[in-house]
Amino acid sequence: MTEQKLIFPFMGPIYDLLGEIAPAILRAAAGLFLMPHGAQKLFGWFGGPGLEGTSAYFQSALELSNGYPAAVAAGSVEFFGGLALALGLFTRISAGAVIVLLLVALSTHVSSGFFVFNGGYEYALLWTIVAALFWVKGGGRYSFDALIGREF
Repeated sequence: MTEQKLIFPFMGPIYDLLGEIAPAILRAAAGLFLMPHGAQKLFGWFGGPGLEGTSAYFQSALELSNGYPAAVAAGSVEFFGGLALALGLFTRISAGAVIVLLLVALSTHVSSGFFVFNGGYEYALLWTIVAALFWVKGGGRYSFDALIGREF
């Protein structure tokens, strides 16, 4: 295979450095972006509805007979799963849980079309794809999974 030559060769060392840590930065960002959503659902932080409000929303919007378990599950995946994803701890398990959660979110937004500003599924789809990357690839070199020597 022929190695490609850089148009700007002086950028090579920067690309090499960032190429090593970019997956960890993306993984951490994805997890940290999820955590406030979970905190809204579980604890009512950041102006969120807490478990009671989230449960009521799930009962009305998703037509669940008891939205409380779903609210606990969704909030826990976002908050605790997001934390695990950010740390790269049990990465594939947490990413898998995030994927399932986001597929449910996608199903509730698909009727509104693609664009998020219309209530569409664009945002949820993007984060589903990001989570799928870490479900397939694992936590990588800079993760707690690597530190403990176990990939799940």
